Parts: sequence; structure tokens; C-alpha cells
Amino acid sequence: MPGLEAHLIFWPLMAVGITLDLWSKRAVFQWLHQQQSNSISIIDGFLRLVEARNPGAAFGIAAGQRYLLVGVSVIALMVIFWIFLFSGTERRLVHIALGLFAAGVCGNLYDRIFNNDGSVRDFIDVVYWPGKHWPAFNVADGLLCIGVGLMFFSAFFTRKSSPGRAQQHK
Repeated sequence: MPGLEAHLIFWPLMAVGITLDLWSKRAVFQWLHQQQSNSISIIDGFLRLVEARNPGAAFGIAAGQRYLLVGVSVIALMVIFWIFLFSGTERRLVHIALGLFAAGVCGNLYDRIFNNDGSVRDFIDVVYWPGKHWPAFNVADGLLCIGVGLMFFSAFFTRKSSPGRAQQHK
């Protein structure tokens, strides 16, 4: 079971991530509405704020399958909580990754449940090549990507102590 330090990492990160995601969606959509525009350039030719709705998952996968996507999100949250509860005490990077991942899942799950059409509000539009746009995304998507990246980093690049190695140092 994770100790107090793990809980002080995971839960605040999750809460701050959810808050930041939901606040940013509301603020940007409200601002665009006040500007009477569906997009505003932040860095010409590279970054815009747009009003976009995604009825699916990443890249529009499973578009219109609201209940499936809600179910997958709920299962993902249960898996995240299970991994957190059984991750041990010395896995700070894993606790950070799980907190970010949980925040991202919750932010998009909120939209799927509470938006009438079950779509997720996206607003960050990046041009990665002239005329080529990455699909619009939001803070929750960014948190998901960072969390997954940290999990991969933790799995492949952090030093793991083995019971035999630990006994050699005694």
C-alpha cells in the first residue's frame, strides 16, 4: 500500500489537473464566445485557440459511442486506482504519472457525461507543418500524454532494485 507521501503526490495532482482542465475549457470557450469567433491566433502559423468538440476518443476514434467511451473511462480510472493502491511506497514517478493520468481521464469523462451530446471540448490547435494541423486537444489530453510518457520512462529508464541486490548492500 502506498504511504502518506504517495497520497500527498497522487490526490493533489489529480485534483489540480481536473480543476485546470475544466477551468481552461470553460474559460477558453467563454472567451471565444465573447469574441464572437470560433478561433483566435496565439502564435501566427503555429498555435490557435479554437472551439472544437470531439465526439470520440483520440483522433476521433469511436466517435458517437458515448456510453462505450464512458465505460472505458470508468474502467481506466478503476485500473489507475488499483495500480496506485498496489504500487508500493518508493515509486514517486509512478505516483506522479498516475495522478496526471487520472486527472486527464476525469477531465474528459466529465465532458462525456455532462455535455448533452457526450463530446469532449477541445481548444488547442497546433500547426506542425504549414497547412497541417494536429487534431485539436485540451489540457486533459496533455495530462494523459505526460502521464503515459512518465509511466514509460519509469518502466524503462528508472533503476529497479532487486531483492538480491538489496541484500548485497547490507
